[in-house]
Amino acid sequence: MTTLTAAPLAPLLARLFKEAASATSPAMGRYSGEERARLLGSKTEYLDFYGSLKDLWLAVSPETGTLLYMLARSTGARIIVEFGASFGISTLYLAAALRDNGGGRLITTEFEPSKVVRAKANLADGGLLDLVEIREGDALETLSRDLPDRIDLLLLDGAKALYPEILSLVESRLRPGALVIADNADFSPEYLQRVRSPAGGYMSTSFGDDVELSMRLG
Repeated sequence: MTTLTAAPLAPLLARLFKEAASATSPAMGRYSGEERARLLGSKTEYLDFYGSLKDLWLAVSPETGTLLYMLARSTGARIIVEFGASFGISTLYLAAALRDNGGGRLITTEFEPSKVVRAKANLADGGLLDLVEIREGDALETLSRDLPDRIDLLLLDGAKALYPEILSLVESRLRPGALVIADNADFSPEYLQRVRSPAGGYMSTSFGDDVELSMRLG
């Protein structure tokens, strides 16, 4: 048994995924497909856009969550940074890996106050809150200071247009061999161009339908 497959976390995740699947937002009808695509690519309107969708979980899939756990476990990650906690589902997977690795620290970010409250409650219910620091606010500010000197894994799962900027904030702390996982990376062509460039300092490949997996080179 692992932390991921045992109580209290396994039944908690099953319940949270059901809640996520049934969540709705009245704001969704406000945006046409074209407008949503524009806002997903905006570096200036992301706070208003994602704030309007605060009722949606915007969670990773169970498959991606399992992948996160496996990657963090197999690399022996002890220091993890996450961009975009939402209600904390991906955070639970990563924190479970830290627990099974013998401990560590997970710094995650979320700008929506109501989601911070719920994420903390979910982490407490999963018995993992002691491993996690949630920084509330715009990640461009909260991740611009007080980062550990050596980061083993970075998850990008917030505003897609900001993936390059968040990577730039964290990059100097990524150890050689550190992994960067970007969910829904297809919405950030600028980010994909950067990590896939031969001169970018990464080895990178698509993984599944919507994940870009990159490794920081020495």
